[in-house]
Amino acid sequence: MEISVGLTAEVGTLVEVEDTALSVGSGALRVYATPCMAALMEGAACEALEGCLGGEQTTVGTELSISHLSATPVGMEVTAKATVTAVEGKVITFALEAYDEAGKIGEGTHKRVIVSSQRFLDKTYSKL
Repeated sequence: MEISVGLTAEVGTLVEVEDTALSVGSGALRVYATPCMAALMEGAACEALEGCLGGEQTTVGTELSISHLSATPVGMEVTAKATVTAVEGKVITFALEAYDEAGKIGEGTHKRVIVSSQRFLDKTYSKL
């Protein structure tokens, strides 16, 4: 399958205590943590590209700009949606949205770059 503008995917999760700002260290309250929302959004972007890459390829996130618009309590379902808005060579840009059962909780943009998995790992671990 070809990566094209409009390609989309959604992923969801149930907010658990371990997904709260208090638990992940990003705040003092038992509400859905921004880092967890960011990870869910990135997961939706990865899901959108599932089946589009060669066997030796993956994507890595290089840019993420999000707004967390509304708090979500433990026990609610959260869904993230990623839609491809641009493909420029190996760079894929996404529009992101996140919702809980009461409405929109987040939005933003994200960029991922197609890389060779082994070459990327070799370069990364050469830092040791």
